[in-house]
Amino acid sequence: MAVFEYRALDSKGKNQKGIIDANSESQARTKLRSLGKYPVSIALTSMERSKAGGRKPGMILFGRVKSEEVSLMTRQLSTLLGAGIPLVQALDSLIAQTRNAMLKKVIAQIKGAVNEGNSLTNALGEHPKIFSSVFINMVRAGEASGTLDIVLERLADFAEKRDELQGRFRAALVYPVFMGVIGSAILFILITYIVPNITQVFSEMNRVLPLPTLFLIGLSDFLKIYWWAVLILVTLILMGLRYLIGKPSGKRLWDFIKLKSFILGPVHQKVILARFSSTLGSLLESGVGLMMSMQIVQALVDNVHISKVIDEAMEQIRKGQSMTVALSNSEWFPPMFIQMIAVGEQSGNLEGMLKKVSKAYERDVEIAIVGMTSLIEPLMIVGMGLAVGFIVLSILLPIFEMNQMVG
Repeated sequence: MAVFEYRALDSKGKNQKGIIDANSESQARTKLRSLGKYPVSIALTSMERSKAGGRKPGMILFGRVKSEEVSLMTRQLSTLLGAGIPLVQALDSLIAQTRNAMLKKVIAQIKGAVNEGNSLTNALGEHPKIFSSVFINMVRAGEASGTLDIVLERLADFAEKRDELQGRFRAALVYPVFMGVIGSAILFILITYIVPNITQVFSEMNRVLPLPTLFLIGLSDFLKIYWWAVLILVTLILMGLRYLIGKPSGKRLWDFIKLKSFILGPVHQKVILARFSSTLGSLLESGVGLMMSMQIVQALVDNVHISKVIDEAMEQIRKGQSMTVALSNSEWFPPMFIQMIAVGEQSGNLEGMLKKVSKAYERDVEIAIVGMTSLIEPLMIVGMGLAVGFIVLSILLPIFEMNQMVG
């Protein structure tokens, strides 16, 4: 069943836009007339056209459906199913409530696939750019166990907590980056426009100037003439770094730096551990098998070093080792984490203990972010102070020398 976009007139002659699922354009027109609408134009959605062209529809939607919208849709679907409303009817309600046009079309696609006899899991799998492997596998477990509404509610909770954690980490970096850009711009203006007007007097004195003053004058002249070259050089360096990080060896080095860096390293490690425990706990609680859950978590952990540890741990678990033993040899999983996993395995409540671990590390992340921000601010102030102090010193040194000669 395909999804069509339409423009139609209602009984009062007002224009209406929307989408409708049907097997053909003629059937779509018939359905619209039965609803009291008179079609003006009907066409396949862009997703259907992309499918006809052999492309995956999910590729078109990349970046156009926010995770918050998916979380809201998931919670609404959970509520509708929990109230005893059939799946197709619940999807119909979601189509009417969803404001995002692209997500509305995706839900219509899913409804059409379910109407054709496909499972909700398979229907969601047609849109991998919107629904992650965690989402799809938890829905699969929910369908198999008959607890789809409960699983969807857990998914919504999980997604909201994940977005909140990532949002806090990004928000903590916004202020330092903003201050760094503003500070650099101020220094550039000082060196290229203010300093030349002051140092012009020294250049006309025909005297040997102090080394800091000569350096400042040379830097000012260079930036004033070749600022575009500096801009191009910085752009090329950033593009080169991005290219190197895209390579396996560069990715390994970059991930190692992120884990070992003085300020960001501890925060980054705690974010990964919180995501690992939260995702694994949610999957296990929803009925997904341990090995499948580990594979999904491995794919979600955006760090090759920790991903390698998880891969080695899966090999040991297949050989009969416990998760505690499998993870205990890694420096990236601290003793407290390992001990709590051991308690969970011994008590037979691993998923519950993983949830507690996740909450503990989420609190640690909040504390670490506050500490990181409070440490970055004075470092940036000191850096700006040193730069401005050097400029002032370079200007004052010739004046001091002149006063000594006069004296």
